[in-house]
Amino acid sequence: MPERPQALFAMTARHVPRLFPPDLLGRLREHVDLDPALVAQDFTDPATRETLARTEVLISGWGCPRLDAAVLDAAPGLRAVLHAAGSVKGFTTPEVWRRGILVSSAAGANALPVAEYTLAMILLAGKDVLARRDRLRGHRTQPTDRTHRTGDFGPGSGGELGNHGRRVGIVGASRVGRRLIELLRPFDLRVTLTDPYVDEAEAARLGVPLLTLDDLLRTCDTVTLHAPATPETRHLIGARELALMPAGSVLINTARGALIDHDALIGELRTGRLSAVLDVTDPEPRPADSPLFDLPSAFVTPHLAGSEGNELARLGRTVVEEAARLVAGDGLRYAVDLAELERTA
Repeated sequence: MPERPQALFAMTARHVPRLFPPDLLGRLREHVDLDPALVAQDFTDPATRETLARTEVLISGWGCPRLDAAVLDAAPGLRAVLHAAGSVKGFTTPEVWRRGILVSSAAGANALPVAEYTLAMILLAGKDVLARRDRLRGHRTQPTDRTHRTGDFGPGSGGELGNHGRRVGIVGASRVGRRLIELLRPFDLRVTLTDPYVDEAEAARLGVPLLTLDDLLRTCDTVTLHAPATPETRHLIGARELALMPAGSVLINTARGALIDHDALIGELRTGRLSAVLDVTDPEPRPADSPLFDLPSAFVTPHLAGSEGNELARLGRTVVEEAARLVAGDGLRYAVDLAELERTA
């Protein structure tokens, strides 16, 4: 590969300055020949087409057009795709892999804010902060019993209050799941894991006991989902699984909305037996009249756990580092493994 191979941005244009602020853009241009003003949002655009014909490195992000055979035919020199975001499933095609094009992803960097969000929600849920805030707003009085979850203000409590020894179950040893295990270590929590692709030896290396999904659901106060969306994991958590969870337990989902049967979840939440923190839903967004927006036992956020604001530069920095390795002839640190792609988020 040349000392400074031709590169092209391919993403929604507004993302470029947040992913690559001036300092990072300058570092990137030390490694690749790049016009920062040209951002491919449509590979049929004439100006884009001309540069695409000479492009060896595609720097993609959210909104990257699909890389099908016709696009790749128009980019005969393309050698690598460096993705400044998470999953590459949405825009890569089998043709990318058939042609031997290297693909790298900043999914590992994007996992950190998701794990941080999840950690925060685990700790807040253990104190019943979200529901207690709403009850205080509604009644303007302090509860007299600070030992258990306070049931005086309606359904949705039951279960022991506090984070000392709280049982946390992680569903999926994904990048986020593994990062979350690391973040949970300093806290006085009992963490367990379920993942069909993890054996006892690997769980021991991660420092967590390995359980079946059913056993994890039965024994945990908080269950947090970090599995990919595949045909096998669709509605992984349905009516049967929700019924296994102890009264007063909390379900957190920052992975993919399709992991949960939302009709079954809404039914459980209406009883107040369980509560849920949902950063992702199915569909997304939910209809405006969805009960999830009004149920006191549901806390819904607008898919914000991933990188936002100044966190985006972390993704850009990952790509800059990958570009340096690529040009130097070193192996990509965050190369996407096709064999694992189907079972990642």
